[in-house]
Amino acid sequence: MNRRTRLCVLCSFAAASLLAAPAAVAATSAVPSATCSVSGVLPNGKVHLSGGGFTQGPAYIYGSAGFGGTVEIGQNGGFQVMDVPPAQYTVRQGGEVTECSGFNG
Repeated sequence: MNRRTRLCVLCSFAAASLLAAPAAVAATSAVPSATCSVSGVLPNGKVHLSGGGFTQGPAYIYGSAGFGGTVEIGQNGGFQVMDVPPAQYTVRQGGEVTECSGFNG
């Protein structure tokens, strides 16, 4: 191979690797996982739930104290539920279940 042909072949390999690098990084980047937390007990004896990283749409919240219901996840992936009984809560959306942190029963 002459020098010019070798240079063209090397340049095409270098360009291909530069084009493939962003796709490889995007493929290995972690998708943010959903989180949920329970506030401390408020003066009224209730707690607040908040979460983020969910998919927009409905999700089901249920707690160890028997409280449960559907919440609408906003476009930003977050939600808030105010004044619920103190308990350990879980959020289910599709096949994913997220345990809420923060409850100290």
